[in-house]
Amino acid sequence: EQREKAELYSKRVRAGKRTYFFDVKSTRGNDYYLTITESKRRFRDDGFVYEKHKIFLYKEDFDKFIEALREVVD
Repeated sequence: EQREKAELYSKRVRAGKRTYFFDVKSTRGNDYYLTITESKRRFRDDGFVYEKHKIFLYKEDFDKFIEALREVVD
């Protein structure tokens, strides 16, 4: 139940063989943070598995992250 309350918003972006998930969550203290997850489907001997890589981005770093991302994209 606590896990359901923590997730506030989710966005999935499909990009070829990868899928990205952007999830806004809240801490117990009602501070926001963002998780960005990259998921890749891989074939192994026993079938398909999903490799996931996740980063956590905290509220106080949102502006710096967005500024750096815009600079790199431009």
